[in-house]
Amino acid sequence: MREAANAKINLFLHVTGRRPDGYHTLQSLVVFADIGDTVTAEPSRMLSLSLDGPFGDLLEVSEDNLVLRAALALQDIVYARRGERPGAALLLTKRLPVASGIGGGSADAAATLRVLNRLWKVDLPDQEMETLALRLGADVPVCLASRTRVMSGIGEHLDEAPSLPPVWIVLANPLRGLETRGVFAARDAKAISPAVTLPQTFASAAALADWLSAETRNDLSAPAMSLMPEIGRMENTLRALPGALHARMSGSGATCFALFTDRSTATDAARRLRAAESGWWVEAGELNHTASGGASP
Repeated sequence: MREAANAKINLFLHVTGRRPDGYHTLQSLVVFADIGDTVTAEPSRMLSLSLDGPFGDLLEVSEDNLVLRAALALQDIVYARRGERPGAALLLTKRLPVASGIGGGSADAAATLRVLNRLWKVDLPDQEMETLALRLGADVPVCLASRTRVMSGIGEHLDEAPSLPPVWIVLANPLRGLETRGVFAARDAKAISPAVTLPQTFASAAALADWLSAETRNDLSAPAMSLMPEIGRMENTLRALPGALHARMSGSGATCFALFTDRSTATDAARRLRAAESGWWVEAGELNHTASGGASP
């Protein structure tokens, strides 16, 4: 069985507060692109994980790996229900850069929960699955369904998002990791942004881009750029691409994105960018707010 782990993009990200326990509260419009990793599971007596793909050699098979953590957490639930610990041979095909601000690890964990929920016939209710996902990380719940959502709180509040028009995206990453913890530590702790009210729908990709530019921002861009100035150049380079409607950093960085109206313009822009910046990872894809995870037999 196979599950797609789609790239998660924060079209905007506002830091709206900080809880007494130190966690920051956020508001973000989260979308998913048809670019990402794949988690494959086969029946096995033991639980194991193998890695391949362009970025597979940058990860370790250890207890900190989110795929294994997700598998073990679901295995514990099966044990509590049935008194057995089922196995699986897991393969993570890693195509997204590591520590890149597009939810790669969280999407991998969510895909693992989905594929093992099917393989092991757990039939875990949605609410229990979301609770389990939140234990693994703040971004894992939104990655479970891989659908456009307005995310708030620390990631546990997921609300329906406005209807989106067809939108294409180009992603770029400098192939240097940026830790979320360090980015939050570098920001002004007193800087808080208000939550915004989203329109019910966007008439076009251009309307979406105009609204993002006028009403929103990524509050983590400035601290991320203070740690990695190349992010600023990347954002400006994306913004200058022919046909680009809007460009911004996603999440805590270092991946940046640009929005486009159609496939040919986006793929041409990605081709130009690869030729000009051979040291960057560049991919083009379509935003998909109706995907439910990309399951296949």
